[in-house]
Amino acid sequence: MQHSHEQAGQSGRKHRHEGPRNHILSFVLSIVLTALAFLAAANTEFSKGFIYLFIMILAIVQVVIQLYFWMHMKDRGHQFPQLFLWAGAFVALTVVAAGVFWLWW
Repeated sequence: MQHSHEQAGQSGRKHRHEGPRNHILSFVLSIVLTALAFLAAANTEFSKGFIYLFIMILAIVQVVIQLYFWMHMKDRGHQFPQLFLWAGAFVALTVVAAGVFWLWW
C-alpha cells in the first residue's frame, strides 16, 4: 500500500512540506505586530493621527503575513485566488477613496 506522498509524486505533482519553521516564524511575527498595535493604542505621547496610521500599517503587514504564510498564497497554483484578492483590494480602495473624496468635496 502506497502512502499519499508517493502517490502524489507519481501523478506528476510533488508534495512539498515546508516544515514548522515558517509557521512558527510567522506566528511570532504576528504576535509581535499585535503587541505593537496594543502598545501604540495605549501610548498617549503620540498624536491620534500617527497612532491610527501606525496601526493601519501594522494591519496591512499582518494581512500580508496571514495570506502568504497561513493561506499559502506564496505557493504555485494560487494565481486565481491572488487575482481575486488583488481585484477585491483594488475595489475596496476605490470605494474608500471615492467616499473620502465625496465627503471632502
